[in-house]
Amino acid sequence: MPEIGMLPSNIGDFRLFPWKVLLHSAPMKLLSLLTALMLTTTAVLADGPLRHVVSFKFKKEASADDLQKIEAAFAALKTKIPQIQSLEWGTNVSGEKLDKGFTHMWVLGFADGAALKTYLDHPEHQAFVKLLKPSLEDAFVLDFQPR
Repeated sequence: MPEIGMLPSNIGDFRLFPWKVLLHSAPMKLLSLLTALMLTTTAVLADGPLRHVVSFKFKKEASADDLQKIEAAFAALKTKIPQIQSLEWGTNVSGEKLDKGFTHMWVLGFADGAALKTYLDHPEHQAFVKLLKPSLEDAFVLDFQPR
């Protein structure tokens, strides 16, 4: 068996390489932890303005009344959470047919990552999420720093 860190002499057979030992080594565990931490905290640590982009795909069972309540509740967050600097939203009007069933888009502006984190943890945001979940089929969220 090859030594740890050495490729097997028959390089085509990677089953001989002691991957378990390599992947479970302390440096690899530390690297994995640091990578995960970096990916999950990038927006929170962002210095400078952030845009929080959210899109919803609703369940077929969601009624027009359900959607109206969700729209009104999301829009009202601007008056309830002072960290929201701007809030724009709309429904899909694209003729490209690339929406994958997502109908609603929201773009929120924040001063920095700390303001975004305050928004995400805010009780009013949590109450909105509770209202939203029964009607929601899928969502995607992107945070970016405008250039």
